[in-house]
Amino acid sequence: MKLSVVIPLMNEEESIESLFEALESALSGIEHEIIIVDDGSTDATVSTVKKFAPKNTKILIFNKNYGQTTALAAGIDHAGGELIATMDGDLQNDPTDIPAMISYLEDNDLDVIAGRRAGRKDGMFLRKIPSRIANTLIRTMTDVHIRDYGCTLKVFKKEVAKNLGLYGELHRFIPVLVQLYGARMAEMDVKHHARQYGISKYGIGRTFKVLSDLLFMVFFQKFGQKPMHLFGTLGFLALFLGIAINLYLLVVKLIGQEIGGRPLLMLGVILTFTGLQLITTGFIAEFIMRTYYESQNKKPYIIREIVDKKEHQ
Repeated sequence: MKLSVVIPLMNEEESIESLFEALESALSGIEHEIIIVDDGSTDATVSTVKKFAPKNTKILIFNKNYGQTTALAAGIDHAGGELIATMDGDLQNDPTDIPAMISYLEDNDLDVIAGRRAGRKDGMFLRKIPSRIANTLIRTMTDVHIRDYGCTLKVFKKEVAKNLGLYGELHRFIPVLVQLYGARMAEMDVKHHARQYGISKYGIGRTFKVLSDLLFMVFFQKFGQKPMHLFGTLGFLALFLGIAINLYLLVVKLIGQEIGGRPLLMLGVILTFTGLQLITTGFIAEFIMRTYYESQNKKPYIIREIVDKKEHQ
């Protein structure tokens, strides 16, 4: 099968019929399947999907709301296509962009093509401005230069999509996960429509969640396979400063001055114990990382291609 289209849904009953019509029209010339993931809808989304879904549709129904990242991960796990497209089910993404994205991906020998919403039809203060700030911050901190991190419309080669490791609420950071995988990625403009039905599931309240996830992604990107480099560096720095302060106070004590009431003494002790704790944390993190790879027979590398000259002699 050429293509699997993964669509997470939550309370989108009014969009379902139009969504399937748009998919059928846009993908009529491509062998494909549609994977709908219902993320704990409380309206008639599931019954409406069952009513209007074509025969090439697979429906995954969660027992409760897990979030968009988990819904995408479940859909990707059940996808059988050579290529996997992800998109929102609220009719703001346009499935007519998918054939062009596939052509661009294949013509340029890419692993992932990410959509960039052109003429975005969202509110300025609650959606566009926070999104621009988040995109700029993510680009700056991760050095992954994608302009629109929040666009769900993407096309992946199967082996990339199935090895992204989507957990928590990391769907906004898929481009960073793609970079960590070592995949070839590009971005292209796609259409974006105003929401016709229902209300957005996202708002300004997501800001702090995004910031928290960003800190994790930066750590994972830079120190995921070598946590001791972070904890050890900070630990030895704190330990060195703590020992230096304590030696200075020892000299001061030996020449007859009182040090018991000095805040510097408390700082020296705290820095010493903090340094030891950070170094110990680094050791533990290293053991956890080794256990992660060795217990599951995982490798800390991915081979794109093997060329054996002997086979051609």
